Amino acid sequence: MTTIAYKNGVIAHDTRQTRNGTIISDECSKCQVVEGVSFFLSGAVCDEKALIAAYFGTPSQVSVECSGYAIDSGKLLLVGHDDKTGIWKQELDPANPDAIGSGSAYALAAMDMGASAEQAVRSAMKRDIYTGGKVVTFRVAG
Repeated sequence: MTTIAYKNGVIAHDTRQTRNGTIISDECSKCQVVEGVSFFLSGAVCDEKALIAAYFGTPSQVSVECSGYAIDSGKLLLVGHDDKTGIWKQELDPANPDAIGSGSAYALAAMDMGASAEQAVRSAMKRDIYTGGKVVTFRVAG
C-alpha cells in the first residue's frame, strides 16, 4: 500500500509501489490530477481509474479497492468506494491531521507527537514495509 498524511495544509506521501508483498518500484507518484481535481490514492493501483471515474459520475462495474484524498475547489476530501452505494466523499476539517494507507497508524502517532506530514511519512517508512522510496509533499491551497 502506502502512507499518505495530511497536516497543516500539507499532504505528504511515499513513492513505494508493491504487489503481493513485493516492491515493484520506489518511484511511483501517488498524485493524479484529473479535470482539475488532485487525487492522492492508496490501495490497488489497478482500481484507481475506476475510483476517479466514479468520482465524476461513472458507476463502477467492479469492486474498487482503493481510497484516498481529493483536493477539489480547495476542499480536502476523503474519497472511497462502496460496492453497494458507490462513491463516497467526506469533507475533512483542515485543522485535524489525518493519514491513510498501510502506515497510517505510525503517521498519526508521529503527528500526535508534533511531526509534520512529511516527518510522519518518514516515521511510517521506518516500520511499515509497504511505505518507502522518497517523500513527496503537496501544499493544499486555501
